[in-house]
Amino acid sequence: MSDKTVLSLDNPVFTSFLFYSTLVILKMMSMSLFTVFHRMTKNVFANEEDCQFASKPGKKLQPVVNNANVERVRRCHLNDLENITAFVLIGLLYTLTGPDVQMALLHFRIFAGCRIAHTFFYLFAIPQPTRALAFLGGFIVTISMAVNIFKVATF
Repeated sequence: MSDKTVLSLDNPVFTSFLFYSTLVILKMMSMSLFTVFHRMTKNVFANEEDCQFASKPGKKLQPVVNNANVERVRRCHLNDLENITAFVLIGLLYTLTGPDVQMALLHFRIFAGCRIAHTFFYLFAIPQPTRALAFLGGFIVTISMAVNIFKVATF
């Protein structure tokens, strides 16, 4: 495939990358909504102005910076930020190398599945090693794509 068509919607690797990257980015963004949900339903706000906004007459809320439910979601979100960002960057570079369509699809699907599973396991406190295995699966996929980039990017 020529350089001009690698980042084209005619390239099935690129369109697959767009789909799976968008999927995991939207999943990552949803973690913000989960955080807001937990803050609102438990009246747990870290900032004074948020407490003032959410307070009801006669009941003034105080800032709380360490609520177990909110912190679990925030840690899951942070893990997404660390891993999904790397996947998107490495995945784009991997796409530029012109990989085999089936191999690229395998990488993208495994990563997305692992990140979705990781979030489920994290939010519902499923016992280890489930979350660790889901993390490791996505991590290995990203490393695999990076190794493939190094194989192609010769000096």
